Amino acid sequence: MTEPLNPPVAPLASAPARRRLLMAGVAAAAALGGAGLAWKRFQPQALEAGAEAALWTQSFETPAGTNLALAALAGQPLLLNFWATWCPPCVEELPMLNQFYHDHKAQGWQVVGLAIDQPSSVRKFLDRLPLDFPVGLAGLGGSELGRSLGNLTGGLPFTVVLGANRQVLHRKMGQVSAQDLQQWARLR
Repeated sequence: MTEPLNPPVAPLASAPARRRLLMAGVAAAAALGGAGLAWKRFQPQALEAGAEAALWTQSFETPAGTNLALAALAGQPLLLNFWATWCPPCVEELPMLNQFYHDHKAQGWQVVGLAIDQPSSVRKFLDRLPLDFPVGLAGLGGSELGRSLGNLTGGLPFTVVLGANRQVLHRKMGQVSAQDLQQWARLR
């Protein structure tokens, strides 16, 4: 028997299979677009005009009832962390920030936590997890301060690193990592 001149051709994908493939492609493109938009939305935005100067005029009550004036910390590098007791990533990073404070205070580093929370909640929290760096009770005013520093969504945690020259060197939305802290320790 002789073989046919034209071998059989595999049938093209059926219409339902093509439709599923097209839908999967559209879904993947939408997911990538959404992820990109979310990433851009949650990145710190530009500082408001005068925000750095205004920051240094701020003063907050501490959980102990004393006054925490940021002007007293000028001239030193400062890690300023906006957090709340109800924010799991905030709570997770606090021991790491406390360790950063211990490891770098001899080099002039200062760490300040600004609690965007009810004072009673912060006091109860600090009874369970004491911090060695100063904490200011910022309340809703702290959210406005964060917005002026580029946190337009008001998300927490939000960290701002300022140099000894009072200028913003770095900002981060979301939980800090050990690598972030290592990188920031080299900033002045």
